[in-house]
Amino acid sequence: MKMGEGVEWSLHCCVTLAWAEEQWPVSIGRLAAWFDLPVEYLKKRLQALVRAGILTSTPGVRGGFGLARPPEKITLLDIVTAIEGGTDPFRCTEIRQRGHSGRTATTDFTHQCGIALAMRRAELAWRRELAAQTIADLAAAAPAGSAERTRREIANAGRSG
Repeated sequence: MKMGEGVEWSLHCCVTLAWAEEQWPVSIGRLAAWFDLPVEYLKKRLQALVRAGILTSTPGVRGGFGLARPPEKITLLDIVTAIEGGTDPFRCTEIRQRGHSGRTATTDFTHQCGIALAMRRAELAWRRELAAQTIADLAAAAPAGSAERTRREIANAGRSG
């Protein structure tokens, strides 16, 4: 399964915003500079998170982004769905019923395709795992000094610009 880089960007920004909650709103420019990301592309991802109720945004010169919910209430699945959409990654088109296979089968197609079932089970396991992990979990699992360094640097950037 392949996800766009916007998922990674969004997850890192949400963890950063969880750590920088006292400095919110954090500007898009500050977040983009923190990770060396293009502002306009990052803005599109973060706006999708705002539409999904994951982030809140404040317009204007002193505006920016913050978490709309506590980090323990934001799952990885929430973020993946907001960025990638809720569509199934595997779509069975029933090729087993086409061509020579489809013309020669008699009752082989009375049950759902076993490949489709296996892929759906795998997808559900993947979604359950993402739903079981939160931004708070990611923040807690990060290296010990990351949160403090992030808070300090975001706060210092706010004072200097």
